[in-house]
Amino acid sequence: MRNLLHRVFSITMALLLLLSTVSWTVEKHLCMGRVMDVALFTHAEDCGMKAGLSLLGDDAAEVKKTCCDDEAFTLQGQDDLSNHKSDLDYSQQLFLYSFTTAYLGLFVDSAEKEILHNFYPPPILIKDLNILNQVFLI
Repeated sequence: MRNLLHRVFSITMALLLLLSTVSWTVEKHLCMGRVMDVALFTHAEDCGMKAGLSLLGDDAAEVKKTCCDDEAFTLQGQDDLSNHKSDLDYSQQLFLYSFTTAYLGLFVDSAEKEILHNFYPPPILIKDLNILNQVFLI
């Protein structure tokens, strides 16, 4: 179970690293205020309205300008992946280390010491020594 959780966590962290370093570009093609096409990483296809209006001639020149619109936005990925040293000084690092090990030590099962003499019977007494010496607990 622990190996499975370790693998899932490792794969998740690798995917997060990949997704944070890739630049994302999303393009939308709007025709008369409606979203006609959305594309990720590529250009959005047009609706064909410009080709149809070009067949009408010069009368549709004004409609052609206001009819379709393209929007695009880009999310830049992270380029700097250098490992930065912690801003904590030595005493803070020592405290965090000791606190973490002490806290995780609470969840470790302590192995019980095996008592070896539990399996052996007590010695057989030939005489009752308490009565023989007349020693009684009062």
